Amino acid sequence: MKTEVDLYQFEHELWSNGIQFVAGVDEVGRGPLIGPVVTACVILPHDFVLEGLTDSKKLTEKKREQFYQYIMEHALSVSIGMKDEKVIDEVNIYEATKLAMYEAIEQAPIKPEHVLIDAMKLEQLEMPSTSIIKGDAKSISIAAASVIAKVTRDRMMIELDKKYPMYGFKSHKGYPTKKHVEAILKYGLIDGYRKTFKPISTILSERK
Repeated sequence: MKTEVDLYQFEHELWSNGIQFVAGVDEVGRGPLIGPVVTACVILPHDFVLEGLTDSKKLTEKKREQFYQYIMEHALSVSIGMKDEKVIDEVNIYEATKLAMYEAIEQAPIKPEHVLIDAMKLEQLEMPSTSIIKGDAKSISIAAASVIAKVTRDRMMIELDKKYPMYGFKSHKGYPTKKHVEAILKYGLIDGYRKTFKPISTILSERK
């Protein structure tokens, strides 16, 4: 069981060295077949406490929504970056994720002095950064960013579900589940699908 102190280890070290604004950055949506990759950049106050906050994938949908509201109300700075399927198809998902992360950091209302990033390295940042493997379970700032990014993207998928209920976006959020692939084969492709992702690329090549 992770203790609260574990989640603050990176932040405390930076704060104790006089770095006031430490940002956490995370992404969601690298694996889905449809829609954008979404990133969030969050700067928390030094006295921020949210019991139970961890990697958004480990939280229930209800808990994520509650945490989202709390983070939005208490964070010093929250910003979003996203790159759509056109960018993903053009530059690949890894590069699109990096571009979305840069965008989230650039959009931040408060300029970060140090950035903590989940797993990825952003070499072109103007401020220092630390890449942390499984950072969303090790840093409170990255965990907060994880929740913001996840809820933001999930809400987009829920809106898409209202328009195209037969695809089941509300439940699978665009990920390649068996039911999702069956729906694609039955109803065809709509706008937003990533053409370079299998099985979308396979379906498109078979049509030629």
